[in-house]
Amino acid sequence: PTPLVWGISATACVQVPPDCSGKGQAMRSTNVNKNGHRLRVPIGAVTSLLLSAAQGAGFYIQEVGTPRSLGTAGVANATSTGADAAWSNPAGMAFIDQDQMFAGVQLVVPKVEFDPGVATAGGDDGGNAGIPTAVPGFFYVHKHSDRLRLGLSLAGTMGGGFDYGNGFAGRYSTIQAQLGVVGLSPSLAYRVSERISVGAGVSILYTLFEQQIAINPAVVPTVNGGDGRLKIEDADDVGYQPYFSLNYQFNDALLLSAVYRAEMDVELSGDVRVSNVALPIGTDKVDIDWKNPQWLEAGLRYRYTDRDTLFFNAGWQDWSVFSENQLAFSGGVLNPVAQLDRNFKDTWHAGVAYAHQTARGSIYSIGFAYDSSPVDDEDRTFDLPVEELFKLSGSYSWNAKKNLGYSLGATLYLVGDAPIDQTSQGVRAKGK
Repeated sequence: PTPLVWGISATACVQVPPDCSGKGQAMRSTNVNKNGHRLRVPIGAVTSLLLSAAQGAGFYIQEVGTPRSLGTAGVANATSTGADAAWSNPAGMAFIDQDQMFAGVQLVVPKVEFDPGVATAGGDDGGNAGIPTAVPGFFYVHKHSDRLRLGLSLAGTMGGGFDYGNGFAGRYSTIQAQLGVVGLSPSLAYRVSERISVGAGVSILYTLFEQQIAINPAVVPTVNGGDGRLKIEDADDVGYQPYFSLNYQFNDALLLSAVYRAEMDVELSGDVRVSNVALPIGTDKVDIDWKNPQWLEAGLRYRYTDRDTLFFNAGWQDWSVFSENQLAFSGGVLNPVAQLDRNFKDTWHAGVAYAHQTARGSIYSIGFAYDSSPVDDEDRTFDLPVEELFKLSGSYSWNAKKNLGYSLGATLYLVGDAPIDQTSQGVRAKGK
């Protein structure tokens, strides 16, 4: 696949007392405030079939629908000192002098196309398999005292989806897979001194996963001799992921930040349904377990004039812990339990961004970032056709009224060829 993914965000900035003009202390601190029935077949066949149906997950979404995030390819997240710091950099909330809120929506429109070179069971290329998604975001910070700030955020933090269609060459691996994660995150910040602030929060994450694969009639007999269908539906979980940050402000122009997100266990439970099979299948429930990785990021913000700011970031994500997924099936006779190893590896990312405030108080920003691939070519799968990633972003923010501002931004994701060579249910599909 060669996805081209872009997002658009419209964000409102509300401060109480009002100050979205770019002239108050909050603006000087941040420079962008507005800114995997029953069928009695051999256990090996059932396990293989169900394993291939439960290989779905996603990646952390760094662009969370605010101008500071979407407009800088996520580079400015670690040094955010606006309302979105409630999620991205809780210590940064300490630099806000009055209550502030960001509310926005982000539209993700992926283009994911597969060019098959080998398809032993025939089939088409699946067309554009990307699934458009709207991701809302809400961020609020309250000044509780001179030193203490309280924050609350609601954002989509992980996700992705593909729909290749029923005739896809790789249909015995995946027809459709979707993962969505939304997090409600209370947080707090404490200003230790004029230079040092600390912050912490916990994300209460709701995860929903669904997937469909075709059943090969050569492996599992079907009613009409054509493909059967297996679905995992409503596999969901609620989990908790704490996060912490530390900010050091060298002076009014230079801010250094470190942000850490802890590892989180994901334990999904959902339904397994089949259609067009000759005999009932030996399970109707599935539990899928994996770990969301820990994440460490450092950021630097340098305001070299009153109107111009540079942002830098670098980070590491422990995706090797996600590599092993456990699948436990129940509700039938066979009820297999198995481990799926994706052979994932840790990733790193880095980026640079720039923001400029005009004489009228409007702000524009640009950003560029790179993320390494968590998987080698020989281990890539159709449900996670991930590859190294280049991101280019931009945003524009302006004031509408005394206490209300707006922003539009976009991020373009550029992904490499992502070659895939996967054999599922005895059928090979290869391409890029």
